[in-house]
Amino acid sequence: MTDRRLAVQAWESLFRAQHEVFEDIRSDFDSTDLSQAEYDVVLTVTRAPQMTARLRDVTGNMLISQPSVSRLVERMVSRGLLTKCADPEDGRGSLVTATENGAVVFRRIAAAHGRSIAERMARLDNTELAQLHALTAKLRDGA
Repeated sequence: MTDRRLAVQAWESLFRAQHEVFEDIRSDFDSTDLSQAEYDVVLTVTRAPQMTARLRDVTGNMLISQPSVSRLVERMVSRGLLTKCADPEDGRGSLVTATENGAVVFRRIAAAHGRSIAERMARLDNTELAQLHALTAKLRDGA
């Protein structure tokens, strides 16, 4: 049986580490063309085939509500970073596609953001990074 006290301590440590790293990395988006939330949207879209994702998949990757994601996507469409159209396979859904400009902006910011993440995570060696990845995946699989 899992030690409840140890479980709570581990959870609190994980939560605090995530919060502190998130705060450090947030500055990666200062003075850029994308907010952190916009970056997350374009990340999801550019990783999808043909840089096109269902709006519900974008929403599923975000830590904000569906109405907030919809408003964010609409703002990004008006800025020329994304296009949005009806999903031909699901009339109730929408498809979101990164424009060439959106993909260029994303790649530029992603390169700097990736370096920032790598620098922060350099406190761990490759074995520890693999363990962290496996452990967090295990926690997420149970959700």
